[in-house]
Amino acid sequence: MDILKRIAEQRQREEKLAWEGTFAEYLEMVRQRPELAQTSHSRVYHMIADAGVEEDENGNKNYLFFSRELFGLDRAIERLVEEYFHSAARRLDVRKRILLLMGPVSGGKSTIVTMLKRGLEQYSRTDAGAVYAIKGCPMQEEPLHLIPRSMRPGVEKEMGVRIEGNLCPSCRLRLKEEYGGRIEDVPVERVLFSEDERTGIGTFSPSDPKSQDIADLTGSIDFATITEYGSESDPRAYRFDGELNKANRGLMEFQEMLKCDEKFLWNLLSLTQEGNFKAGRFALISADELIVAHTNEAEYKSFISNKKNEALQSRIIVMPIPYNLQVSEEEKIYAKLIGQSDLDHVHIAPHALYAAAVFSILTRLKESKKQGMDLVKKMRLYDGKSVDGYKGADLEELQSEHLNEGMSGVDPRYVINRISSALIRTDSDCLNALDILRAIKEGLDQHPSITKEERERYLNFISIARKEYDELAKKEVQKAFVYSYEESAKTLMDNYLDNVEAFCNWTKIKDPLTGEELEPDEKLMRSIEEQIGISENAKKAFREEILIRISAYARKGKKFDYNSHDRLREAIQKKLFADLKDVVKITTSTKTPDENQLKKINEVTATLIDEYGYCPTCANDLLKYVGSLLNR
Repeated sequence: MDILKRIAEQRQREEKLAWEGTFAEYLEMVRQRPELAQTSHSRVYHMIADAGVEEDENGNKNYLFFSRELFGLDRAIERLVEEYFHSAARRLDVRKRILLLMGPVSGGKSTIVTMLKRGLEQYSRTDAGAVYAIKGCPMQEEPLHLIPRSMRPGVEKEMGVRIEGNLCPSCRLRLKEEYGGRIEDVPVERVLFSEDERTGIGTFSPSDPKSQDIADLTGSIDFATITEYGSESDPRAYRFDGELNKANRGLMEFQEMLKCDEKFLWNLLSLTQEGNFKAGRFALISADELIVAHTNEAEYKSFISNKKNEALQSRIIVMPIPYNLQVSEEEKIYAKLIGQSDLDHVHIAPHALYAAAVFSILTRLKESKKQGMDLVKKMRLYDGKSVDGYKGADLEELQSEHLNEGMSGVDPRYVINRISSALIRTDSDCLNALDILRAIKEGLDQHPSITKEERERYLNFISIARKEYDELAKKEVQKAFVYSYEESAKTLMDNYLDNVEAFCNWTKIKDPLTGEELEPDEKLMRSIEEQIGISENAKKAFREEILIRISAYARKGKKFDYNSHDRLREAIQKKLFADLKDVVKITTSTKTPDENQLKKINEVTATLIDEYGYCPTCANDLLKYVGSLLNR
């Protein structure tokens, strides 16, 4: 009953959005709110902008409208919004271009279009995105088209709007015959975009060129009414039900546009450049709509190589949509897809999706010419991690080194298919990283489009992903073995900082027990610094840099803690882990643990379950696996 109640409430909300009045009333509304007369491109841009924008420390923008479904495409999305939607919203010439999303399979192109469609449906139900049209118009036409062309310059200046386009044949006839030319009496209504109802949103998909009719795009003659109205040029004898008609004021998706027959593409030339198209025995019909298409790189190259397509090519804005190149974002893609399946009850062990993501990203990256930069370092930099010897400027240089990076490699669907295969075949209620990497490896033998050379490369990437996981697994177990880990780390760090301060200030340290003044503990400081490769010559600069960071925090009234310095935190962790390695090795690898060892194993297992997201199955598997690693 609660569901039925919510359905009734939803229906009431839709009914409240309904509005109907005269053109005179609509004109007054536009006088108060000129944005009601915005173009379709402007409507789409404001829909995206109104959802919010976040900016990172490098000035890169993250448009929240897309962040719910798309991961790792921030740079591509920013370019799409700024270079196309924003410019088109300002009535610059790009609005007279077809938007073509070009990228590899399963890269997010269709998702972008689907989000724009669903977004427009919701946006038209808000005050900011309200759309009004001549009542009864088959193309939900802008009411301002009723104003005679000779009067428009004065009206535009007075009301702060732009009026583009003419009445459709149907509305022109109705204005003359039903309202006697009295435009102030023509009824206006609010329209709600809906793909299902074919209002403001259309989708055209090419089929067999021999059977598909241009009427699918532009509408067709209703032969059953010709005898009634006497002429094929009578608007009442025409069905304005093509996708270009129904998508007016909104968006039309042109699926697989470059596979379409040429006669359909030529119809788009006039629409994009002049804002109108030819249909039946009528004058040119005005249309205001965003046309978005998508294709892959191979089809696009084939299209531009054909000289006959030059005219259409000049009317296309190509936006590359590459694969995601960040490991952490790839994990989110897999988690989302698994969550949408019926297998979301199967537990995925921590770092299992990370291992799969490492493999995927490595297949998409291109080798850098930068000295000392291998794919693993590049992968880490792309994922926002710090890499010794490299800075933010290096990241920008790497990103601009290969303009087509991310346009090839393993697609998310392949990895998800292999994860799905592993999920179906597993006898356990849990899936770990080794299960997933094994499934990916087995899938390479069955993959039809992978060459022998690519297979060898991919097997190497699986090996690298396994090593990356091994390091994470060891760290996870070692962390769990540290009793009160954060407290131990804090104590060690405080001790280190006391010694660093004394070293840099040429002072001594007072022993807390005896009160004796002692020289800074060089052995302790070096044992920590060596964990992250700080050389003897570089130790002084590193310690001074730490002291400067502490002073900067103090000036801002902030406390310098364990998480304030990434490299120092890493050094502290590695030092603790190094001290515990032997304990971990003995405890995890013994076949007959004594009472104390068994107690420790149970404590570690409980920590892995409670603190790190493991289940009993994968926690025990992890301990056995790490024990075998440490004993190699």
